[in-house]
Amino acid sequence: MATKSAASNISSASGTSSAIVAENLRKTYGSTKAVDGISLEVRHGEIFGMLGPNGAGKSTTIEMIEGLRAPDSGHIVVLGLAQPRDATAIKQRIGIQLQTTSLYPKLTVTEILDLFHKFYKNRKMLTTEDLIRIVDLDEKRNTRSKDLSGGQKQRLSVALALVNDPDIVFLDEPTTGMDPQARRQLWDVVLDLKSQGKTILLTTHYMEEAEKLCDRVAIVDHGHIIETGSPNELIHRYFSDTAIEFQDSQHAGLDAYRQLAGVSSVSGEDGRVLLYSSDVPRTMAALLERESGSNALRDLNVRTATLEDVFLKLTGRALRD
Repeated sequence: MATKSAASNISSASGTSSAIVAENLRKTYGSTKAVDGISLEVRHGEIFGMLGPNGAGKSTTIEMIEGLRAPDSGHIVVLGLAQPRDATAIKQRIGIQLQTTSLYPKLTVTEILDLFHKFYKNRKMLTTEDLIRIVDLDEKRNTRSKDLSGGQKQRLSVALALVNDPDIVFLDEPTTGMDPQARRQLWDVVLDLKSQGKTILLTTHYMEEAEKLCDRVAIVDHGHIIETGSPNELIHRYFSDTAIEFQDSQHAGLDAYRQLAGVSSVSGEDGRVLLYSSDVPRTMAALLERESGSNALRDLNVRTATLEDVFLKLTGRALRD
């Protein structure tokens, strides 16, 4: 738990550009180290993403910063206020969307938003009309929450996080379970919040989502942050090569591809082979010559590196839902 002196030191060291500073957070459940020494800093006005698989420690970390869980050790400062010492003041200035939000099933969208307004006092708030417009639920304003689609419920949960017009918005896996169209609609909502100057800390295990939304990301695995930077920085830091993917229907084995011209590294899973090449024309020529007439290559794809490639390189495994 943060002492006054420790919190002051962190806040002073980070300067006024930091909306959130967390230092050496740890949380253990029995023999499981859910969070094992995570430190991070989120700047005012940025979208900061915690990227990693389910169980990596993302949600536990964000819940400790929000004040919903107490860390076993470590220090947290939010908007210059110490957590948990200033928890009441912090809660007035943040908005939280949880992975799973229990909505009142028989209340309409409008009624739920009106109800949540009553939870805040002495705080400038967005009106129910503003919130419905922001998350594009105008046509569902009189619909009971139990009759909303999954994507509509997620957008309503984001609206509830914005009732108090917060300075920081926490979004925990905001698009899980959404179809592609609903996911992109919510991306637009998040980007609009950033344009209004909001600071956003989100967790996700969708690589495309992190690349689309985040100014910076922290890659989290097994309770640790293993790398931090903007999506482009991370990609260029770890990859100058081009990725070549294909399905190897004959299961030739990875060693067979490591010797091909221009290949710098090879990985594979479930018959899917991923080559990284520093000389794509030479690699493709060697690959096609090797497989000539065998019909072994299927779903061949040549692309630039992505965050998925970075995660695979850092952790040795692909990210799965």
